Amino acid sequence: MSQVVLIVDDDPVQRRLLEAMVGRFGYQAQVAEGGDVALALLTGAQATRVDCVVLDLVMPDLDGLGVLARMREAGLDIPVIVQTAHGGIDNVVSVMRAGASDFVVKPASPERLQVSLRNALATKALAGELQRLKRTRDGTLTIADVITRSEAMRPVLRAAEKAAASAIPVLIEGESGVGKELIARAIHGSSVRRAKPFVAVNCGAMPENLVESILFGHEKGAFTGATDKHTGKFIEADGGTLFLDEVGELPPAAQVKLLRALQEGEVEPVGGRKSIKVDVRIISATNRDLIADVKAGRFREDLFYRLHVFPVTVPPLRQRTVDIPELTRHFLARISAEEGKRVHGIAAEALTLLAAYRWPGNVRQLENAIFRAVVLTDGEQIGVSEFPQIAAQLGPDAVAASPMIDPSPAIAATWPEAAPALTNSAHSLRLTDAQGEVRPLEDIEREVIRFAIAHYREQMSEVARRLKIGRSTLYRKLEGLGLDHGEQAEKENETV
Repeated sequence: MSQVVLIVDDDPVQRRLLEAMVGRFGYQAQVAEGGDVALALLTGAQATRVDCVVLDLVMPDLDGLGVLARMREAGLDIPVIVQTAHGGIDNVVSVMRAGASDFVVKPASPERLQVSLRNALATKALAGELQRLKRTRDGTLTIADVITRSEAMRPVLRAAEKAAASAIPVLIEGESGVGKELIARAIHGSSVRRAKPFVAVNCGAMPENLVESILFGHEKGAFTGATDKHTGKFIEADGGTLFLDEVGELPPAAQVKLLRALQEGEVEPVGGRKSIKVDVRIISATNRDLIADVKAGRFREDLFYRLHVFPVTVPPLRQRTVDIPELTRHFLARISAEEGKRVHGIAAEALTLLAAYRWPGNVRQLENAIFRAVVLTDGEQIGVSEFPQIAAQLGPDAVAASPMIDPSPAIAATWPEAAPALTNSAHSLRLTDAQGEVRPLEDIEREVIRFAIAHYREQMSEVARRLKIGRSTLYRKLEGLGLDHGEQAEKENETV
């Protein structure tokens, strides 16, 4: 989904110019004719998601400084780029102190505005990622921190919200790498236990002879090598949440002891003489079909029903490709900062390539692919060349044939240089943009007309006939869509 830029200006001409520029940059533009209208969009009952604000400083009624003050009072952490015709140093100091992230002087060039927007959004993405990492470490990650805009994830988040309001055992199902632990952490961080520990244990990584010791603890000298007392994961998580990842990998003997611990609410350390009461909320996860394992005798049926009280199934990344741009932006911001590299974006063709790939390793594989791309790149933008393995698997026609994301923003927007690119794209018309959103009808019409002119070798009469419109209508559309083709029109008129 495109990032949303709110344009606040009382001048209708300036609003239209900014709206056109923002659209060309690949963002979704939203306009407000004054400060009061902007605040209603940002803080009102019908508030919409806004990623950045381009704010005029001098406006009647509520001016730019007033809007910044109200945003600060409301606790809105949205980057604001202030623009004004008066670029004095006093104005710059005032707006920066009021919380603006940048300042541009009217009329701002497209290049200057694009750089400001890119920097503001990159800074916001990095700040959001750092806050998310901090909340993950502190155990206060919430459901609102889950990065998704996919319809397929809405039932998952609704179920997670209901689970967070209860102590009910949750079983999170899904393929490896889809983010099961993230959902578990979000449930814990949204529950009344968020101030208590969140303890994660990978059941498939524990040696079979140490499972009981790791989960329930042991006394000193309980077995060879037990030189110290160990509390165990259940006792560590007392009062909080114990996350049992890949619970289907537990050996049969450990399943029996886990069932008893869940039923009795107490654990008995190895070598201990008495049981210890624990108050633990259980969230488990698996990438296996536990019902099939129960039928095959590999997993205890009574333990399955004890864990499978509130199942939550996380869909694989290939079923929610609309999340790929947003996930990519967040991974890019964090990894670039960690690696000390100034990588600000990803080319549309590369994003198309990522959307066309099926991601068998899901979100974890996408994160690792972005990590590798950041290390490989020498510029400020990641391109297709930074994903050689994915490109090799998909083949050379993957970008042109992909219906997911339109690479056209990377193609020059001027006529006639764009015509060859259109004629060599397997005659396909892409209906979604680089963020997975449906493209505006005007953009689709522009592309169709460009293709028709190139296909019929600039014979405008034939173009009009094939499009079933009059020549005068065709010329009006060319002018309205910014496809100036006056010279060809004059030549054709001379021959008629």
